[in-house]
Amino acid sequence: MLGDSAQINCCPKTMRVLDIIATKRDGKELSKSEIEFLIKGYVGGDIPDYQMAAFLMATYIRGMSRQETAALTMAMAKSGDQLDLSTIPGRKVDKHSTGGVGDKTTLVVGPLVAAAGVPVAKMSGRGLGHSGGTIDKLESIPGFRVELTETEFFSNLRQIGLVISGQTGNLAPADKKIYALRDVTATVASIPLIASSVMSKKIAAGADAIVLDVKCGSGAFMPDLKSAQLLAQAMVDIGTSVGRQTVAVVTNMDQPLGMAVGNALEVKEAILTLQNQGPEDLTILALTLGAHMLTLAGRTSSTEEGEQILRELLATGAAWNKFRELVIAQGGDVKTVEQLELLPQSQFKLPVLAPKDGYVAQVRADKIGRASMSLGAGREKKEDVIDLAVGIMVNHKVGDKVRQGDLLAEVHANDTARGRAAVTEVLEAYTIVSEPVISPALVYQVIE
Repeated sequence: MLGDSAQINCCPKTMRVLDIIATKRDGKELSKSEIEFLIKGYVGGDIPDYQMAAFLMATYIRGMSRQETAALTMAMAKSGDQLDLSTIPGRKVDKHSTGGVGDKTTLVVGPLVAAAGVPVAKMSGRGLGHSGGTIDKLESIPGFRVELTETEFFSNLRQIGLVISGQTGNLAPADKKIYALRDVTATVASIPLIASSVMSKKIAAGADAIVLDVKCGSGAFMPDLKSAQLLAQAMVDIGTSVGRQTVAVVTNMDQPLGMAVGNALEVKEAILTLQNQGPEDLTILALTLGAHMLTLAGRTSSTEEGEQILRELLATGAAWNKFRELVIAQGGDVKTVEQLELLPQSQFKLPVLAPKDGYVAQVRADKIGRASMSLGAGREKKEDVIDLAVGIMVNHKVGDKVRQGDLLAEVHANDTARGRAAVTEVLEAYTIVSEPVISPALVYQVIE
């Protein structure tokens, strides 16, 4: 381990970790070479945690310029494996969500866009906390393989134009190591650090262009609109700075997306959406994000044209067939997605009833997410085993008129005690008022 005045032999002799920390502490701008020196040394084990922690805190307090954030992003992206998609024809567009409750959008957008002729190569993660992970959801389908070799990854992409897999262990390892340190040093909530964390993985995954779904609200990482807009702009700036065309869509996560919260429940809802029978908000968001992906890929000249094409693919069943192809290609039992009752199901279904007449003014996504997590649908720690069958169906959302005794939601549980506790938590998520309430906007802003 190196002390404050230590140097790394492979880098310029005049460069010291101590000087880099002091520069950032004093609010001055770091050079690209200084940032690369820091990241390379930390990943290589030459710079100790205590010095990186000092740098992270200085960054948290002082912030970073657009140039610094771009340099940090690229240094982290280059710290490990990088996926080369150049052998796949056309512009490759990736989609990323900052995470929310009931966010199963990738399961809809991927097949939709692929059905339109744009290849979708998606590396997704597992869930932690009340935000569900795409990989966990797909494992609700018996036999579905989320860990693919590189040969399988590219073979599936060429054959059906769609692949969704877990992230390689060496994709942006600097981000993994730095994030673990941020988590224990109270430096998570830094926009430059969040933006570089997200974008380093997207860039390492080989995308030519990136569409970001930046969630905002009680169930999101960014609780208010201003912070979500700042994060969205920071990520768009990074993408632009490093030559990746990037669009960010700032969307509402004050209430769950769709009706289903929980792994198998969300897979079922995604399938119904691909069959053109899904909830309106999920359908609209999938069309919005997908239309931007088509435009960035050069498939369409406008998002309006893209949305029309995607609506037709839903109506004709082409998007649903593409999902079936995905399941078959990755070893899943296609019967379970054709006969939804074969997906994992809970033992108990407990009703959450409206306590009075009125209008739904609030369905707090964070409370719904925590209730679902308490049932076993999410993880508190990465090593936790999740229950794929449990979760919550949200039957009424903001703006709905309800009467006393109406079914607000339904808790799907495999343990009655947990189920009853979740009923109480879900009821606390609801606010019912006497006057009519206008349904909230789903999309707040598009940042290009």
